[in-house]
Amino acid sequence: MPKLKPGTIIPTPKEDAEINAQIEADSDAFEWTEKIFREAKTFENSDLPKSFKDEVRRGRPKVEKPKILLSVRYSSDVVEFFKASGKGWQTRMDEVLREYVASHR
Repeated sequence: MPKLKPGTIIPTPKEDAEINAQIEADSDAFEWTEKIFREAKTFENSDLPKSFKDEVRRGRPKVEKPKILLSVRYSSDVVEFFKASGKGWQTRMDEVLREYVASHR
């Protein structure tokens, strides 16, 4: 049996029976049969109009100027200063650098 994530709550047998009873009572939550699996279509092979498929994009929307992943070494006191300001310290560091760039163009 795979390890469970910390905080995972496993239902008791009574709770599990109640959950399964509710599933059985829900006509929209039926068990898929082998026939349904065989006849199922992928999104790409579905009968949806091409115009709809063209509009649907997976993942995050593309930004005009994406950020660049970069490895940089900063002085420890500079990093400690920004980290001490709490969550979002890297964003604040980016804002300070943007202000510098804007004032030196």
